[in-house]
Amino acid sequence: MKLIILDRDGVINHDSDAYIKHPDEWQPIDGSLQAIARLNRAGYHVYVATNQSGLARGFFDIETLNAIHRKMFEAVKAVGGQIDAILFCPHGPDDHCNCRKPKTGLYEAIGARCHTNLENVPVVGDSLRDLQAAIKVKATPFLVRTGKGEETLLGLKKEHPEITICDDLQQMAELLLKENETT
Repeated sequence: MKLIILDRDGVINHDSDAYIKHPDEWQPIDGSLQAIARLNRAGYHVYVATNQSGLARGFFDIETLNAIHRKMFEAVKAVGGQIDAILFCPHGPDDHCNCRKPKTGLYEAIGARCHTNLENVPVVGDSLRDLQAAIKVKATPFLVRTGKGEETLLGLKKEHPEITICDDLQQMAELLLKENETT
């Protein structure tokens, strides 16, 4: 099974330090939806793993989060793509759960759901915690410069020079698909 795991905010849609609290605030990054559709056409199953501590903080409720995700599913479908599933951590940073990235619970749940080993599975994120969780499960992390990516990049080269850096999800998809052509 060809699998790819994406973070949501900052990778697929524009991020906000004030959280995405309403479907109207969810705005896709240029080219991200088309990149998902392109990955689907190449046989990839696309899963999203996202920390959503806004739930624990009371910034929005589960119905609102579901509405945001419905908008995302519909937007991806409108360009010919599909997201297989979204797994999210609803906890705050002090809840000591296993699913809040940089812990690996979300990724492990995706692996179990797909009956797949996550070794070398591409994981795309814009924050260090996305990449740290990917490394812990032996996946292949990719950093995008969108969202918090530029900020993450500042400390990344020293700590993890092996991580591939792309401008955005569209460039990452192009790179991944070219690598697949050569293997």
